[in-house]
Amino acid sequence: MTTKDIDENVRAELDRLRESIDNIDAAVVYMLAERFKCTQQVGHLKAEHQLPPADPAREARQIERLRHLAESARLDPAFAEKLLNFIIAEVIRHHETIAENAPPGNG
Repeated sequence: MTTKDIDENVRAELDRLRESIDNIDAAVVYMLAERFKCTQQVGHLKAEHQLPPADPAREARQIERLRHLAESARLDPAFAEKLLNFIIAEVIRHHETIAENAPPGNG
């Protein structure tokens, strides 16, 4: 079956659902951008006060919190944890870069 052969009602429903998916994807991108703006500020604050880029205790709390949120949202907690670990790794990388480029100690 080719896409030409799909029933008109099915095509309309696919288009409607895909438009929703596209809108959600856009919202996710903008939310991630906003999140990274905040984490950049955290990185500058940490660098200014000579704090380490990573905070393993907070990361563990956040992972546990996100796993609970995922469960309540009926999302696979393991997937949510993988996503957050990916985001955390990127944040730490940003914080390391900020720390490397920070002027020597005000802290």
